[in-house]
Amino acid sequence: MDYKAYLNQLLDATIKNNASDLHFSEGHRPAMRVSRNIVFFDREKPLSAEDSKNLCFALMSESQIEEFLEQKEIDFSYSFDGRARFRVNIFFQMGTVSASLRLIPDKIKTIEELNLPIGIRKFAEYSHGLVLVVGPSNHGKSSTLAAMIDEINKSKSCHIITIEDPVEYVFKKEKAIVSQRELHSDTKSFSRALKSSLREDPDIIMVGEMRDPETIAAAVTSAETGHLVFATLHTNSAAQTIHRIVDSFEGAQQAQIRAQLAGSLVGVISQRLIPSNNDGVVPVCEILFNNAAISNLIRDNKIYEIPLAIDTSSELGMVSLNRALAESVKKGKISIENAIKFSNNPKELKRII
Repeated sequence: MDYKAYLNQLLDATIKNNASDLHFSEGHRPAMRVSRNIVFFDREKPLSAEDSKNLCFALMSESQIEEFLEQKEIDFSYSFDGRARFRVNIFFQMGTVSASLRLIPDKIKTIEELNLPIGIRKFAEYSHGLVLVVGPSNHGKSSTLAAMIDEINKSKSCHIITIEDPVEYVFKKEKAIVSQRELHSDTKSFSRALKSSLREDPDIIMVGEMRDPETIAAAVTSAETGHLVFATLHTNSAAQTIHRIVDSFEGAQQAQIRAQLAGSLVGVISQRLIPSNNDGVVPVCEILFNNAAISNLIRDNKIYEIPLAIDTSSELGMVSLNRALAESVKKGKISIENAIKFSNNPKELKRII
């Protein structure tokens, strides 16, 4: 079998079917994720262990294969025929080689094209501070970040530095200089790249993920020193995001990080992609903007009161997840059942609806 040609055929089908992911695994037919559901290629045969390995190796360079065999897993980006990029993770399972590929469209969609709340455009207008885009895996955080960064790229003459693992969306030359650094190939770690970026004359810094206390501390310090920093976390709400950041530090340091966050945080977007009533998905966002009240709650360690503060601050552009879910139900975009499934507080959501 010509594995390279077969790989290209599968990648092409992924793009044409508007799928978000492609999977290779021994014993299964190749599969795509379409509208949140796994769909197998019915006309293809189940892959043998050798087939799955050779498809995965067709994605990698010799040096990447060496790294994979040594580390047992690898992340990288793969450019396909100038049409799209894929974020690739190759891993061993039960002794065989498997892969998950996330499709990254060549064109960066705007906030409007992603059907995101127009209010989040305000986050791109700040000159400094920390903006967090949070939510579960596979719920559109990268696309939302890219939309905001590209809006800045098209409107401001500035220097944007991104630190990613791997580089996903590639920003085209507009008004800004965009320097995109990839973990492993361009830098050894997120925290090291963040510290180095302060000597690279940045205006905007985007951190793919805040994975450890050192990276979190460097991101907060960058936001405090006059830069606009965008970052992601895998958390389920704005309040949980603050808790996660604070709890990443030892007891003696928690008061300091709360004080730093209270002063540097711009806001939090907590995002879900909910199956829609008309196929596809609908983004639903909890939005927090930092103000004096929120800042005091963070500083005084009353983070548990943040959900109420969001719910009572709609005139400031804040939206709770349940209010956003209820609004999407009211407009007929999503079902009540799916809204309840994705709610952090289903009992309250039922009352609102």
